[in-house]
Amino acid sequence: MKKIIVLGPGCPRCETLAKLTQQAADQLGIAYQLEKLTDIKQFANFGLMMTPGLVVDGELKVQGKVPSIDEIKTILA
Repeated sequence: MKKIIVLGPGCPRCETLAKLTQQAADQLGIAYQLEKLTDIKQFANFGLMMTPGLVVDGELKVQGKVPSIDEIKTILA
């Protein structure tokens, strides 16, 4: 099971990233746990400099942008 964390304060871009990530994971048919982390103090633990951020299995994969659903699928696959 993949552990996916969306990092962001709850802004519209963060919500869009969470929604697209959920759609991508569902389309791939993978088992996953999606968490939204909004505590800014914890962002540095992942090396995040700009929101939103996408962490997959403990590794920061995306920051500062909302990738397309196809890009997210590539990251998750």
